[in-house]
Amino acid sequence: MLRRPKVLPAGATAGDARAVLADDHVHAALVVDGGVLLAVVERPDLESVPDATPAALAGRLAGRTVAPDADLAATWADMAAQGRRRLAVVADDGTLVGLLCLKRSGRGFCSAADVAARERDRQVRA
Repeated sequence: MLRRPKVLPAGATAGDARAVLADDHVHAALVVDGGVLLAVVERPDLESVPDATPAALAGRLAGRTVAPDADLAATWADMAAQGRRRLAVVADDGTLVGLLCLKRSGRGFCSAADVAARERDRQVRA
C-alpha cells in the first residue's frame, strides 16, 4: 500500500482531476478534505463533465475503497477479476489510509520505491 498517495484538495475541479489523470500511470484521483476521502475519480467519471465541476461530485467511493483490515489475498483476487488497478484504503471514519496499486502485470502491488523511480525517470526525460 502506498501510504502517501497524491491527493487533490476538496476544492479541486474536474479539470484538475483531468490534469492528474493525464499521466497514464495514474488511474485514480483521490479527493480529500482534512484527511477524509471524499471521492475517487477515474477517467470515465469525467466524460462530458465540465472542467469547473467539483471533482468530488464527479467521482464516487462505492466499489473504489477497501478497509485497512481487509484480507489482502481476497482483495487482490477481486481487483484482478474486476480489472481494477486502484483501491483507496479507508478507515471506518472515512480517513484515507493509503492506496493499493495493482501492477499492470497483476502479479503484485506498486511500492513507494516504484513510484519514486517513475517520478525520477519522468524528471530526467523532462
